[in-house]
Amino acid sequence: MKNRNVFIAGPCVIENMQLLKTVAEELVRLNKKYDLDIIFKASFDKANRTSLTSYRGPGLRDGLAMLKRIKEVFGLRILTDIHESHQAEAVGDVADIIQIPAFLCRQTDLLVAAAKTGKIINIKKAQFLSGKDMRYPVEKCMESGAKEVWLTERGNSFGYNNLVVDFRNIPDMREIVPTVIMDCTHSVQRPSAGDGKTVGDRKFVPSMALAAKAFGATGYFFEVHPNPDQGLSDAANMLELSNLDNLIDKLR
Repeated sequence: MKNRNVFIAGPCVIENMQLLKTVAEELVRLNKKYDLDIIFKASFDKANRTSLTSYRGPGLRDGLAMLKRIKEVFGLRILTDIHESHQAEAVGDVADIIQIPAFLCRQTDLLVAAAKTGKIINIKKAQFLSGKDMRYPVEKCMESGAKEVWLTERGNSFGYNNLVVDFRNIPDMREIVPTVIMDCTHSVQRPSAGDGKTVGDRKFVPSMALAAKAFGATGYFFEVHPNPDQGLSDAANMLELSNLDNLIDKLR
């Protein structure tokens, strides 16, 4: 996707195969409509949920099998995240882009293992780091064999149970790598603010995207769901799948 915006979209977590197919069908439609290459995103395991009782996903084996099926049937590129170094090799056999979660972006062994797969690495900026700080995770990946690294902005913690986006991080990170993505849905979270779960407000998602565009973002990350309020993870922040078309039209 040289000289084109990167679009990443999909449900927060793999709930079932039907959900993945529903989202994939819409992404294929949008790819044809706008001549895009939207990357399909879903997590096989949400290892950092607020509560022990929160739904985490189907796990590595079953989750990768479902993502592989989506790739084969719909021809979409796949992005998923890893939380432990031993997951990197198996994920690299299926995913085109391996994502490093924000809380783990300083974990050297995780970055090195991801880089050794030869896949594109998308590193989310930690909620406690500045954009300029992200040169160090990038260096770890590049020195470990990564051919391409992306960075993703998703807000900073300035106090409890809230995130604030400093959009200056986007041009700062573009001085480090050419591909800087705005995570438009996680950036509207209010971590652990909902009686044992993370909440937020999806009405701000379009504004986050448009502001990021003004600051020079080269890509956009949206967690989407046909019925977000029924989602098993990050329900308050996911964008309605039916609203993705209009937003992409404004951003492309």
